[in-house]
Amino acid sequence: MQVICLEEAAFYTLIEQVVARLKETHGEEKEKWISDEQAMQLLNIKSKTTLQKLRDEGKIRFSQPQKKIILYDRDSIEAYLQQHARNTF
Repeated sequence: MQVICLEEAAFYTLIEQVVARLKETHGEEKEKWISDEQAMQLLNIKSKTTLQKLRDEGKIRFSQPQKKIILYDRDSIEAYLQQHARNTF
């Protein structure tokens, strides 16, 4: 058996490089602003009317960069889902 010794700083530098490499190759960063189709998929709803209701009631954040384009904040959707999650017994 071979043992490799590293200084603490070198060890953490190596770990950071490995994590960065894994993020590059495997981890796609999630987009902050998503389309209505993606929002409906995350919320598991099939109606744009329900999505509009959530938007109108201020339950999820949105942005309207152009008149017919509405984008939804992924973090607010995840927070909404987390807020309505039920704990198991």
